[in-house]
Amino acid sequence: MVTKAAISRFISEKSIELGFDACGIAEADFLSEDAPRLEAWLQKDFHGDMSYMENHFDKRLDPRKLLDGTKSVVTVIQNYFPEYKQPKDVPQISKYAYGKDYHKVIKKKLQKILDGLQQFGNIQGRAFTDSAPILERSWAQKSGIGWLGKNGMLINKKLGSFYFIGVLLLDVELNYEAYFPTDHCGTCTKCIDACPTEAILPNKEINGSQCISYYTIELKDALIQTDKTWDDWMFGCDVCQDVCPWNRFATTNTEKAFEPRKEILGKTQDEWLAMNEAAFSVLSQASPIKRSKLEGIKRNVSFLKKT
Repeated sequence: MVTKAAISRFISEKSIELGFDACGIAEADFLSEDAPRLEAWLQKDFHGDMSYMENHFDKRLDPRKLLDGTKSVVTVIQNYFPEYKQPKDVPQISKYAYGKDYHKVIKKKLQKILDGLQQFGNIQGRAFTDSAPILERSWAQKSGIGWLGKNGMLINKKLGSFYFIGVLLLDVELNYEAYFPTDHCGTCTKCIDACPTEAILPNKEINGSQCISYYTIELKDALIQTDKTWDDWMFGCDVCQDVCPWNRFATTNTEKAFEPRKEILGKTQDEWLAMNEAAFSVLSQASPIKRSKLEGIKRNVSFLKKT
């Protein structure tokens, strides 16, 4: 007889076998505590031009509306902290974009878990990696993987916060030992104090429209209107994670796909500005920086040269 314990054990063991650093399982339900926070965040226009955040409000809060029949939410994390660091005299790129695009890497592994579950019957599910209206960090917290820090990042006591989050929705009941981990940020305000654009507010509230990652990736305007400086960040920003004391435990990742691509990370401002579309197409293939497109990269670099 197939038991919930057997299926849950398979998921946990398979996730580690595939290279994930932690796995949590929670019962699919409505995220009642997140609902008022999300609504207030949207009403304050902290999402800026990210209009997609206004869509599918109900689905973001209840995965059962995202996939009919969902009973369980499996959350996994995978470390992306690199051994190699960029030279300080070149435009900076967030560490998550050092290697290949994580979306396909994580989703492929989640699909392997789903495929393996078929030995227990016709189990249906869907895998997501930052690719659907679902609050991944909230589910990771609910399943016991970590707590939400003052910078809005999910923090794991052993691993820090440099990792990707993947979610697998399943139509089968599993063993649930979910709990909300203790918040270990305490009185520390390093991330708040260090944010170059003052985007991190009290009470774990983030003004996304002021975040450097928003400016360099999400904002599509031809010109950037701000009097804040970016500390040489061209794509994304890691300041709030770099200063977080919990990231002193960060270790080098072992995923080959996430190995730093030095041909991207070592380019100067002038080299980026002189690049043509053909060269960028080759350079950005399977890279997260492709999302900003060459015109966005040049806009960002031009902003850096002015500050």
